[in-house]
This record gives sequence, C-alpha cells and structure tokens, in this order.
Amino acid sequence: LKEEWVMAKVAFIGLGVMGFPMAGHLKEKGGHEVSVYNRTTAKAEAWVSKFGGRLGKTPAEAAEGADFVFTCVGNDDDLRSVTIGPDGVLAAMKPGAILIDNTTASAEVARELAQAASAKG
Repeated sequence: LKEEWVMAKVAFIGLGVMGFPMAGHLKEKGGHEVSVYNRTTAKAEAWVSKFGGRLGKTPAEAAEGADFVFTCVGNDDDLRSVTIGPDGVLAAMKPGAILIDNTTASAEVARELAQAASAKG
C-alpha cells in the first residue's frame, strides 16, 4: 500500500500551459492537497480527473482554507479578476495564507495586490 500524506492545503488558479503541470506537480510530487479553479471549467475538470483534488466554482471557493494560493493567469486584468472582489481569492484566504503569483504581470498590479492584501489583513 502506498501511504498518502498531506504537506499543505494548496489552491491553484489558472490551469493553462504552465499552470496545469505546475498544479499537478504540487499534488503528485509534493503531496499537497490541491484545489483548483480555471475560467474554462472543462480544463479544471480535466485536471481533477487526472490528478484528483477539488474543483472550486470560483477562485474564492478554491482558495478557502488553503495555506498557499498560486495564480498563473494570462495578464494583469486576468490576475485582478481572480484575486480582487467577492469571488477573488483574497476574499476567502485565511489569515496567514500566502499568495504566490506566477503570472507575467506588471509591477503596477503587484503593488495593487499588495495593497489589497494588506487592507484585508
């Protein structure tokens, strides 16, 4: 029997060319409990079918209870849409959780997110 153990609860937002395998490595190689969200639901369903884990209907739902939240989306506007607002990850992240962005984004949006995260606490 293969013993399974969980290192951390992780959310991964954005399952494109980079995000799909990155999230898979966190689950398979890292032993993390992973929940995912993707704008195209079929991609998230395919990821869950391949790796297991949980599918969030919104970025916030995927991020609930996560110790680490990874984002890997297309651009600044995509990043804002999955992080800020009632369905964004910041709305659901628990105190002490860490947001790790892998998007090729501007310094401007990085500062916006830092301010939004700081305001949340």
